[in-house]
Amino acid sequence: MDLLLVRHAEPVRIAPGESDGAPVDPELTATGHHQAARLGAWLAAEPVDHVVSSPLRRATETAAPIAAAHGLTVEILPGLREYDADADHYIPVAELRETNDERWRAMIEGRWQDYGGEAPERFRARIVPTIDALIDTHPGETVVAVCHGGVINVYLGALLGLEHHLWFDPAYTSLSRVRAARGGPRSLASLNETGHLLGERRTP
Repeated sequence: MDLLLVRHAEPVRIAPGESDGAPVDPELTATGHHQAARLGAWLAAEPVDHVVSSPLRRATETAAPIAAAHGLTVEILPGLREYDADADHYIPVAELRETNDERWRAMIEGRWQDYGGEAPERFRARIVPTIDALIDTHPGETVVAVCHGGVINVYLGALLGLEHHLWFDPAYTSLSRVRAARGGPRSLASLNETGHLLGERRTP
């Protein structure tokens, strides 16, 4: 089977203090909706049997155009939620990195729980079985899974045998492909595709 792991599109920034301490679930920005539409149009040219999504709004709104292009319904998979799903803010990772924010240092040092996140080991223990089960239940099919940067990092890192939990920066609506044989072997076929953001898809 072919598994297409998609990071959600650009969501609204929510600073600490704007939610009165409650967990946030930001919607997409106008740019994010444009990114999602581009990806949906791009993937319309490919066979897709199922579209699954994290329950978080930034993922479901990204998944909607992909599912619509194939006449499918988005299937919610709670196990795909991000490690910081209970955080009271959403700041883009690029912004945290550029300012060397303490939250960025906590991310790369594996102190995710310091800012409302799930501990890395616990997160990995949730994500890997969730995606493995998704692969096992759809033999011979193509499945698009819309999720989050942390989810994609952790699963692909486990697939490649890497020690670091966060080892690359998936772009918004980027696509990474995993190919799985019926006998069990799995391989990474592509990483961080963003062709849909650069131009129109050409078919012979």
